[in-house]
Amino acid sequence: MSEENTQKHKSFLEYQGKYKGILGWILSTDHKRIGLLYLYTMLFFFSLAAIIGLLMKTQLIAPGHTIMGPQTYNSLFTLHGIIMIFIIVIPGLPAVFGNFFLPIMIGAKDVAFPRINLLSWWVYIIGIMIVLTSQFLGDGPPDTGWTFYAPYSFRTPTNVLPAVFGAFVMGFSSILTGINFVVTIHRMRAPGMSWLKMPLFPWTLYGTAWIQILATPVIGITLLLIIAERTLGIGFFDPALGGDPILYQHLFWIYSHPAVYIMILPAMGVISEVIPVFSRKGIYGYKAIVLSTMAIAFVGYFVWGHHMFTSGMSGRALYTFSFLTFLVAIPSAIKVFNWVATMHKGSIHMHTPFYWAVSFLFVFMIGGLSGLVLGSLATNVHLHDTHFVVAHFHFIVFGGTGFAFMSALHYWFPKMFGRKYDEVWANLGWGVFFMGFLSLYLPMFLLGMRGMPRRYYDYLPEFHGANIASSLGAWVMVAGILIIFANLIWSARHGKKTSEKNTWGGKTLEWQVDTPPSLENFDEIPTITKQPYDYSDHSEKLNQ
Repeated sequence: MSEENTQKHKSFLEYQGKYKGILGWILSTDHKRIGLLYLYTMLFFFSLAAIIGLLMKTQLIAPGHTIMGPQTYNSLFTLHGIIMIFIIVIPGLPAVFGNFFLPIMIGAKDVAFPRINLLSWWVYIIGIMIVLTSQFLGDGPPDTGWTFYAPYSFRTPTNVLPAVFGAFVMGFSSILTGINFVVTIHRMRAPGMSWLKMPLFPWTLYGTAWIQILATPVIGITLLLIIAERTLGIGFFDPALGGDPILYQHLFWIYSHPAVYIMILPAMGVISEVIPVFSRKGIYGYKAIVLSTMAIAFVGYFVWGHHMFTSGMSGRALYTFSFLTFLVAIPSAIKVFNWVATMHKGSIHMHTPFYWAVSFLFVFMIGGLSGLVLGSLATNVHLHDTHFVVAHFHFIVFGGTGFAFMSALHYWFPKMFGRKYDEVWANLGWGVFFMGFLSLYLPMFLLGMRGMPRRYYDYLPEFHGANIASSLGAWVMVAGILIIFANLIWSARHGKKTSEKNTWGGKTLEWQVDTPPSLENFDEIPTITKQPYDYSDHSEKLNQ
C-alpha cells in the first residue's frame, strides 16, 4: 500500500496532509474536521453567552439596581441573544453533527462541495468577528435586542451596524451549508439507499437545508435595509419618513419563525436516532416521521404572524395565523407519539444520551403546549411581551435544541474522539442541568401570567419571589454545564481509548465504520439492503 493510501486509512484525527498543526485544521476540507471546528467555536461562545445570561439573572434576583444599570443590561441582553441565536442555535446541530455524520450516514466519503464547506466555516468566523467589533467600537455596544426592531435599531446611537452586518454575513454560511447538504443528499447516497431507506437525521437535515436556502435571504435583505436606514435614511421603516416599522416585523419573522424549525428539526432528527438505539426497537412510524418533518418545514413558512397578534392586523389575518399556528403543532405531536410508541415495550437501556433524549421530550412538550397558549388570540393579548413568552421561547429553543445537542454529543462522542467519557459524571451533569433548567424557566410562566414584562432590568416588588427561584435556578444550571463540559473536555484528552465500531449497538452506517472514522470514511462504498432501524435480531447486547 502506498504512503498516500496508508495516510488515508488513518483516523482523520491523525491524518497529516499538506498542512500540519492548527493549519491542518483550519484549512482542512474534511467534513469531520470542519464539524469539530464548528463544535469548538460554539462551545466557546455558548460558555460566554451562558455567563452573560447568568449575570442578567443575577441582576433580576431582586428589584432595583443589583449588579448593573439599565444600559448595561440592555447591551448584555442584546449580545446574549445574538450569540445564542445567530452563532449557536441556528447553525448548531446541522453545522456540527450534520457536517460530521451526514456523509457517513448516507454512505458518502465527504459532502458534495468540500471547499465550499470550509468556506462556510470561514464566513461564519468572519461574521462572528464583525459582531464582536460592535462591543468595542463606536458609541457603545448595541442595545436593541437580537431582533433589531425598527425604528429603534436605526435611531439608537449605539454601535448597531457591525452587529447587523455580522449577522448578515453569517447568513451566507447558513445558505452555503444548506446548498451543500441538499446536493449531498440528492447525489451522494450509497447504492440501494432509496429516500425511504435514509436515516431520519439526514431527513431532518434535508428539510432544514431547504429552509436555510429559501428563508435566509429574506433576513439578509431585511438586515441590509436596516443598514440602509442608518446610513442613507431611505425611510423604508421610519414612520417619520413615511415608512412602516410593522413591515420590518413582517420581514423579520417571515425568516425568523422558519428559523425556529432550522433549530428544532435537526434536534428531532437526533432524538429519532437515539430513542430506537436505546429502546432496541425499530422506529415506530418511519414514514409518518418523514412526512411530518417535511410538513413542518413547509407549514413553518406561513405562521410568522403569530408574533404580531397585538400589532393591529385585520381580524381575518389574526384568525388565519392562529389557525396555522395550531396546524403546525400537529406534525410535531405526531413525532412525539412516534417516539413514545417506539419506547413502548422496547428493551430500554438507560445511558446518558437516552436521559437527554427523554428529558428533551419533557421540555419540548411543555414548550409546545405553551406555544398553543400563545397561538390562541384571547390569551396572547394578555401574555404578549411578558415573561411567559421568555419561558416558552427557552423551553423550545434552548430546551429543545440544547437537550438534543447534548444527547447528540454524548451519543456520538466515542465515534468522534475514539475515547469514552465517565458516565457517572455525565449523568450527574445531566441531572444538575435538568433541575437547574426547570428551576430557571418554570417560574417565568407564573411571572408572565401575573404580568411581568420581558426585556426589563427591573420589576415591581410583587414579582420578587419567583425571580429569586428563577435566578437561583440559573446558578444550578450553570453548575450542571460546568460538570458536563469538564467531563467531556477531560475525556476527549484523557478518557479511555476505544476502537470498537459500535459503542451503543446502532444500525446506521456511522456505527459500521472505524472509530474514529478514517479520512475517507469507507474503504468501499456500502450497498444498502435494509431499513436503517432494523432490530429484528433481539439477541444483540449493548456494548458496555
